[in-house]
Amino acid sequence: MIIASAPTTMRAAVLYGPGDLRVVDRPVPRPGPEDVLVRVEMCGACGTDLKIVDGHFPQTPPFGEFTPGHEWTGVVVETGSTVDEFQPGDRVCIEAHRGCGRCANCLVGRYTACLNYGNPAKGHRASGMTANGGFAEYVVHHVSALYHLPAELSAEDAVLITTAGTGLYGLDVAGGYIVGQDVAIFGPGPVGLMTAQVCRAMGAARVILVGTRPSRLELGAKLGVRHTINSSEVDPVRAVLELTGEQGVDLAIEASGGLGTPQQCAEVTKRGGKILFVAFYRDSVQLDLSAVVRKDITMYTSRGEGRNNVQRAVALAASGQLRAKKELVTHRFPLDQIAEAFRVMREREGDPVKVVVVP
Repeated sequence: MIIASAPTTMRAAVLYGPGDLRVVDRPVPRPGPEDVLVRVEMCGACGTDLKIVDGHFPQTPPFGEFTPGHEWTGVVVETGSTVDEFQPGDRVCIEAHRGCGRCANCLVGRYTACLNYGNPAKGHRASGMTANGGFAEYVVHHVSALYHLPAELSAEDAVLITTAGTGLYGLDVAGGYIVGQDVAIFGPGPVGLMTAQVCRAMGAARVILVGTRPSRLELGAKLGVRHTINSSEVDPVRAVLELTGEQGVDLAIEASGGLGTPQQCAEVTKRGGKILFVAFYRDSVQLDLSAVVRKDITMYTSRGEGRNNVQRAVALAASGQLRAKKELVTHRFPLDQIAEAFRVMREREGDPVKVVVVP
């Protein structure tokens, strides 16, 4: 079904080599039987995109063919022949990951760990990572990885909903039930800030946000986090232990990507507690694993926004329990200025929280 005929060509940012991202004319993609063609309203940029653009992310398509961007939202333009879940004109947000649907991991809902990751011949796609993504005017996505966006939520909300899905999936993997528990979150970036809001909504007793930039910690406080710790001014381990009566937290969440932060997570987690890792790291980390074992701590990792957690994030945002638009989206750039958008992110000019690109 088509609401308005899409053009035959579009503008898209194509990666031609490490650091060489060019906005060029490309054919508008056509949806297959299970696909949806979406006109992109907005696409967020994050630290993973910096790794992709710099050529440090595995299994991306060949240079000269690939468009990054995995935090996008838009309006349905055309649906594939078997799609009846969406209609042209519907506003949608996404999960970036669409597993193959046939491997053992996908069959139990672990499609972000698809055993056919990066193999499009077997049906795997990760938008903006292993398949063309949202730094373009139009993008094709599989129907199973799209969600209706309620009218009360904006495009800016939708971009951060995908980010919130990452935190929700991590909590899901780590057991999910945090009512009455103390949680420390290291790294007040977009993932950490959205995850802090999720933990508050899920009834955590104390949510403690640890970071190095006062502006990010102040933003966390505006979003409802009662306890913030500037680790560049005080010993974060000592501060967390003092807040928790020397017991430590039930759950520490590592969202910073700092090489020394995993050890801090181990030191602030109580005996029998949990550590959740959702960050990527630029190099190997050091961790006293013997101390983790002695304290009987369970460690979890999660990647992306699996197990339908974006849909849960949509529900939380629609109910007003997740805030994003005014607080987190700090910089907007047109698609033709995407190189400048990445420069601002890389150099942290103007203290960006979430940078978005508008086609």
